[in-house]
Amino acid sequence: METLIITALLLATLYLLITEKISVDLTAIGIMVLLVASRILTPREAVAGFSNPAVVTVAAMFVVSKGLMRTGGVEFLGRQVIRMAHGNFRMALAVILFVVALMSAFINNTPVVILFIPVVMAMCCEFGLSPSKFLIPVSYASILAGTCTLIGTSTNIIISDLSNDYGYGPLSMFELAIIGVPIAICGIIFLLFAAPKVLPSLANPVCHIQDNEHRQYLAELQINKESALIGLASTELFREKYPKMEVLEVINRSHIYYPGRDLIQVEADDILLVKGSLNDLVAVLHNEGVELPLSENGLLLGAQKDAPIVVELIISPQSSMRGRRLSNTELAQDQEVNIIALKRSNLHISEKQILDVRLQTGDIILIWCSESKLEAIRAGQDFIVIEDVYEEIVHKRKAIWAIVNFIGMVGTATLGLADIMTCALTAAFLMIITGCLQMRDAYRALQADVLILIAGTIALGAAMEKTGTSQLYAEAFLELFSGFSPAIILGGMILLTSISTQILSNNATAVLLLPIAISTAVGLGVDPKPFIIGVCIGASACFATPVGYQTNLMVYGPGGYRFKDYLKLGIPLNIFVVIAGMLLIPIFWPF
Repeated sequence: METLIITALLLATLYLLITEKISVDLTAIGIMVLLVASRILTPREAVAGFSNPAVVTVAAMFVVSKGLMRTGGVEFLGRQVIRMAHGNFRMALAVILFVVALMSAFINNTPVVILFIPVVMAMCCEFGLSPSKFLIPVSYASILAGTCTLIGTSTNIIISDLSNDYGYGPLSMFELAIIGVPIAICGIIFLLFAAPKVLPSLANPVCHIQDNEHRQYLAELQINKESALIGLASTELFREKYPKMEVLEVINRSHIYYPGRDLIQVEADDILLVKGSLNDLVAVLHNEGVELPLSENGLLLGAQKDAPIVVELIISPQSSMRGRRLSNTELAQDQEVNIIALKRSNLHISEKQILDVRLQTGDIILIWCSESKLEAIRAGQDFIVIEDVYEEIVHKRKAIWAIVNFIGMVGTATLGLADIMTCALTAAFLMIITGCLQMRDAYRALQADVLILIAGTIALGAAMEKTGTSQLYAEAFLELFSGFSPAIILGGMILLTSISTQILSNNATAVLLLPIAISTAVGLGVDPKPFIIGVCIGASACFATPVGYQTNLMVYGPGGYRFKDYLKLGIPLNIFVVIAGMLLIPIFWPF
C-alpha cells in the first residue's frame, strides 16, 4: 500500500514540476504534508531536509556568489572579454566560452549567465555581431563546466551529501574534474565549430534602444580639507578615473565658475555640481575625499544593524512636494535622510543649486537612509520608492576581500581542512561581515523556491528508501537491461537521468534518482560509486530543451530563439555526455 502511495505521489510530483500548475516550492511543501498525513514519514523525518548539510551549503553558496557579483570582481572579468575579442567572431566566442566555463566551475552558473547576457549584447552591438550565435553556447558552457568541481552546481553538493548519508563518502572538491574537465573541453570545442553553423543569425534587438544617459544624476559634492582633489584644475578632477562624470559648476564661496569657460583650481569647501552615474557618484563619495554638503555622516554601506540603503524617490502626481523648493521640503530637513542627487528628464534644470530646484511630477531624488526610515517614507503618499537602483551599486573597493574570501573557501575545502558546508558558511559570513554584501542582499540572494524544492524532494527520496520503493524501481530498471554489462547499465542510468533532467529541475532529478542508482548497483553486486558519479554527470546533461535548465530559459528571449534551436546543439551534446560518461566513469571509478 505504501509503495502505491509513493508511486502516486511521485507521478503527481513529476506532473506538477513539469507543468508548473502550482509553483515548485508549493509542490515541495505539498510532498512533505502528504508524506506526514499518510504516516509514511514522521514530522521530524519529513522536514529533515531543511537541516540537511546540502541545503545549508547551497544557501551559503548563493550568498557567496552574490558577494562576488556585488563587488564587481566577476563583472570586471566579463568586461575584459570585449577588449580581448577585438571584434573577431571566432575569437569572441572562444574567449567568452572559456571565461564562462572557468567562472561556472566555481560559481553558481545562473549569476554567471545573468552577467554575460548584457556583456554579449553590448559586444554584439559594438562589433555588429548576432547575439543568437553566442547565448545558447554561453548557457551550455556554463552547464558543462558545472560538472568540473564540487561547487560548480548545487546538484553536485546535494549528491555528495546524499552519497555520504548512504555510507559511500562525500565527493572531494575536484574529484569530478577527472572526467568533468575532458567532457567540458570537448563540449566547448564542439560548440565553437557547430554553433556558428547551426544557430540562426538574428539582429540584435537592443542596439537601437540603448540609452547611454540612463540614470545620470545631478549631484552636489563638497571638497573636504583632506581631499586629494585640492589644487587640481576643475577640468581635470575626474577625467582619468571617472571619464563619464562631468563637472558642470564649481561653487567657490559666493562665486559660480564653469569649467568649460573659467580656469579655476579646486579649494577646500568648494562645492561641485556634477553629472554622473550612480556607481561613479558612490565611488567618488567613498574614495576621493568629497562629501554631501548637508550630510553629517559619510556614505557607509556596510553590514551594520539597520544598514543604509540607496533608493530613488519619484515625485508622485499626488505628492505635496510638487511645486516646492527641495530645500523647503520635509525630506531635505529630515536628519535621517541624506540627499545624494537629483534627476529630471533630460536634466533640464535651470536652478544653480539642487536644493533650489522646484520639484515636479516625475522628478527623481536619489537618497540614502536606513531601512527603518525607508519604511516610514514608503508609508507616505509623496513618493514612489524604487529600490532596484540599489542593485546597480557595485562595491568595487571590496572586490579584493570578496576574491580572497572565495579563494580561501575553495582552498580550505580542497585541502580537506574543513567540510564544504563549513567552508561555504564561513565564506558567506565573511562576505557580510567585511561589507561585501549587506544582510538584506544576503537574504535576497537565497533562492527560497530552490531550497524548499531540495528539502521536499529529499523527503520524497527518504520515503522511497524507507518503504523499499527505490529498491522496487531498481529491480524493474535492472529487468530492462537484464544480461547487459554494468557499463551498459551505467549508460542507461545516465541516459535516464539526462532525460529526466530535461523536464524536471536537475536538483529534483538527482534526489529522486540517486536512491534508484544506488539500489541498482547493490542489486548488481558492484560498487555504487560509479553510479553516483553517473547521476552527477547525467543530472547536468540538460541541453535539449529551453526548460531543461534555468540558464537555457534565461537566454531564450534575448537570443530570439525557437525550441528547435536547442535541439540542434542539445541532442548531440546530450548523446556525447552519456557516451563519454559510460566510457570514462568505469576507468576512474571501477565497478
